[in-house]
Amino acid sequence: MTKISPVNPLMLSAIGCLLAGPGTAFADFLADSQGNLNVRNFYFNNDYRNQPGPQGQSKIREWGNGFMLDLKSGYTDGTLGFGLDALGTLGVRLDGGAGNHRGSSMFPDDSDGNAVHEFSRLGVTAKAKFSHTELKVGTLLPKLPILVANDGRLLPQMFEGAMLTSKPLDSLTLVGGRINEATGRASTNRSGLAVAGGRRESNNFTFAGADYQLSKPLLLQYYHAKLENYYDQDFLGLTHTFPIVEGQTFKTDLRYFRTRAEGKNDSAQGRAAGYTLSGFGDTPGRIDNDTWAAIFTYNVGGHSLTGGYQRVSSGSNFTQLNQASTGEGAAGSSTYLPTDRFVSSFLRAGEDTVFGMYSYNFVASGLPGLTASVGYYRGTHIIQYGAQDAQEWERDIIVDYVIQSGSFKGVGLGLKNAMLRSGVPSDGAQDQTRLVMSYTLPLF
Repeated sequence: MTKISPVNPLMLSAIGCLLAGPGTAFADFLADSQGNLNVRNFYFNNDYRNQPGPQGQSKIREWGNGFMLDLKSGYTDGTLGFGLDALGTLGVRLDGGAGNHRGSSMFPDDSDGNAVHEFSRLGVTAKAKFSHTELKVGTLLPKLPILVANDGRLLPQMFEGAMLTSKPLDSLTLVGGRINEATGRASTNRSGLAVAGGRRESNNFTFAGADYQLSKPLLLQYYHAKLENYYDQDFLGLTHTFPIVEGQTFKTDLRYFRTRAEGKNDSAQGRAAGYTLSGFGDTPGRIDNDTWAAIFTYNVGGHSLTGGYQRVSSGSNFTQLNQASTGEGAAGSSTYLPTDRFVSSFLRAGEDTVFGMYSYNFVASGLPGLTASVGYYRGTHIIQYGAQDAQEWERDIIVDYVIQSGSFKGVGLGLKNAMLRSGVPSDGAQDQTRLVMSYTLPLF
């Protein structure tokens, strides 16, 4: 059901200070404020290759306009500064009526199962800053190794909670927080939190982590996260960029996740009650996974060549927050895996994935604003119940262009095309195309 979060005491305090404080307290609050209107025109086509959906259709074909009003204040003067941010979003359907809508991918479901004509949301974030420490409470769009807000459709996924960020040293960033609700990218309803296949909601996702820039080329990361009654997760990361000669670099990116059952997911009774994970598992529904990935990128001029390998252990699928089974239209999530692609994420139990990508920035050829890439991902040894190990592959093509001058300067045009062929029956064969036109209008 739809949930309304209570007004947080910190948010009330921040608003009260802003209203009651002397006029001089507003100097930086107003001077440092920013406002942008982000407009996104999005066409989405996913062909399931004759795999009919609940209403018989085998395609998603939808088109819409997304509007995101992003307002960010500065901070009031003083040792302890307060501020307030707001994010208002509106999605308007241009096409994608009966026969073209399959689940809440781009737009929420209407009462008849078709797509709604429009949907809107408002997120408010109170913030406070002391020295090098910042606290935000309210609507959050985190991009952390243990939690990544999805922005792969018309409007972004949102989370509700609190996050503290501190930078005690120039080389060290500390992060911690708690998330209690999520709003799906194609939903107006807030839901509790879960994993893929989880039918019961949790309202307690806690996390803490550190980014340590040991030297200019070397970044070390550690994060811990806990989704109550589902899992505990530890993340270790290392990123190193080695300058070969002028204009050439070699980047190494290593990632490791250790995820274990927590609370009710660790008991047969809890899993039977709905605190469960979909996919294969040594113990069905129980979370028990180790996933590591190595990504290597060579850059020279405008060329970029990436290759890598990812290994998912056989105990269960890899998992992070995913509310698709909560019944609130909260489908659509992201993970901090190099294989989190347009159609597949290559995160099933036992899966070994080899991948490569070539990218080119045309500024090196005198065409600034134009970039293109092609990638190929192949997963093998996917463990299935009662069947032989499966395989899958995905091919992605991306072309982006930002107009550099003239009346349409700043308008972005993007084409993304993906082809998936999978031996897992729920995925099968899919062809996907996304066309996106975007523009950011500064308001002040």
